[in-house]
Amino acid sequence: MPELLALLLFATAMSFTPGPNTTLAAALAANHGLRHAMRFVVGVPFGWGLLLLACAAGLGGLMAAAPVLRGALKWAGLAYMLWLAWQLARTDRLAQAAGGGLDVGFAQGVLLQFVNIKAWMAALLVSAGWVTVAEPLAPRLALVLPLMMAFGFASNFTYALIGSALRHWLAQGRRLRVFNRVLAAVLAGTALWMARL
Repeated sequence: MPELLALLLFATAMSFTPGPNTTLAAALAANHGLRHAMRFVVGVPFGWGLLLLACAAGLGGLMAAAPVLRGALKWAGLAYMLWLAWQLARTDRLAQAAGGGLDVGFAQGVLLQFVNIKAWMAALLVSAGWVTVAEPLAPRLALVLPLMMAFGFASNFTYALIGSALRHWLAQGRRLRVFNRVLAAVLAGTALWMARL
């Protein structure tokens, strides 16, 4: 029970604190609407689940042992998140979001996890702290994986709901431009902070 409680506290802290996933979920819902953002919202926990499985299977050890691979991943992630921040900052009308680079869906939600330093940190910590700590792995993974994916979905859905609730208010005047630029700054700042890790 203490182990499960610790996992729940960790999952809450890692999932609900702002990061690239939650920032994009809010931005997508504000710019496109909740229904459109759901593709990304569902893609995030699916991708993170794949990342956790890969870490439990040994990819985490490979990343720790190969600084070049870790560095390449970090810089690719930084470049992608800064590009997303740039696309978000340039969007100042709802109509622009539909045809611009801000259209991020399920596949991007999945792939973003593999270049997201925060997602890697969480997957490595969960794998080392709750999955691979004892044999057999399968029952532990069967408990931890759906729990963490549920938290990932809940956090991104919550942020998307907030973005969606603001959508009509943001459509007036220059509010959307300010909102998008603030979220772009948060996304870029998060990416630059994570690049230091």
